[in-house]
Amino acid sequence: MARYVLRRLLLILPTLFGIMVVNFIVIQFAPGGPIEQIVAQSTGLNMSSTQAISSSGQMSSSNGNTSSYNASSGLPPEMLAELQKQFGFDKPAHVRFFEMIWNYLHLDFGHSYFQDRPVFDLVVERMPVSISLGLWTLFLIYSIAVPLGVAKAVRDGTQFDVWTSAVVFTAYAVPGFLFAVMLIVFFAGGSYLDWFPMRGLVSDDFSELTVFGRMKDYLWHMAMPLTALTIGGFATLTMLTKNSFMEELGKPFVVTARAKGLSEGRVLYGHVFRNAMLIVIAGFPAAFVSILYSGALLIEVIFSLDGIGLLGFDAAIKRDYPILFGTLFVFTLIGLIMQLVGDVVYTLVDPRIDFERRDT
Repeated sequence: MARYVLRRLLLILPTLFGIMVVNFIVIQFAPGGPIEQIVAQSTGLNMSSTQAISSSGQMSSSNGNTSSYNASSGLPPEMLAELQKQFGFDKPAHVRFFEMIWNYLHLDFGHSYFQDRPVFDLVVERMPVSISLGLWTLFLIYSIAVPLGVAKAVRDGTQFDVWTSAVVFTAYAVPGFLFAVMLIVFFAGGSYLDWFPMRGLVSDDFSELTVFGRMKDYLWHMAMPLTALTIGGFATLTMLTKNSFMEELGKPFVVTARAKGLSEGRVLYGHVFRNAMLIVIAGFPAAFVSILYSGALLIEVIFSLDGIGLLGFDAAIKRDYPILFGTLFVFTLIGLIMQLVGDVVYTLVDPRIDFERRDT
């Protein structure tokens, strides 16, 4: 197993490199950029005007040509040249890319263009919010889906199975961000009730509260984001748990255990549970990454939670490339590591699985 883990760790480096190359190339052809943002703010132009200028082939923040801005933006060429030098766009694209990768090897993600802070500090500052949101969501999803899946497997074909399936798939059909908006409208002072805060992770007087008060305030703010993330997330896991248990319940060793007079609980949780939960437990890291990549990002934006998702979203809007690439690097690294963790967990749950033998 140690050799397999070592190979996977070594494979992370070229995978990261390839993903960064692809995204860096895409950014070079994307209209708009940090210089266009500054020009728009300085001259009062909207972004559609500056993007039209850059997409006309005269100038973009990635190719270094400043001539078309002279007449269109009213800014002197010296100022534009200084901006390009400040952002590093006076260098060829390949030079900027390899400088970025070299700095990343030293955990230097550069400075934000518009916040004047190291990107590493911003990512570390926002990381706990996204991690806690993902972990709490997974805890709730597994707490609901696993017992529900087991109950559905035992009662397969009954009214309970039919009605719970209807509820589960109805919840799954509603996108998390839409459910978040509905929660705000109904419970956050929108049109009906005002039970929960609309935005933020804690209240303004959080530092003045007692320990119990801080816990209560934190959970009060997290109630709606976690509900929005959880409501549509347990359908897949519920059905996966049910199908896994049903497959195990039909095997001969279960029939033998029941024939020996063992109780149904002993059969389910003493014999079936470990085998049936293999695929469920192994999917935990992938589910965590999925929440961080997709659901949590939209929820952070809607509820203004200062996590990595909101940080990356703001960076994409403002074309803050150091933050954009820094958050992409962190997300990708977490995803690759969690995939490896999933394989390790698989072997811990079932020692019969040997990835080294499979690779050879």
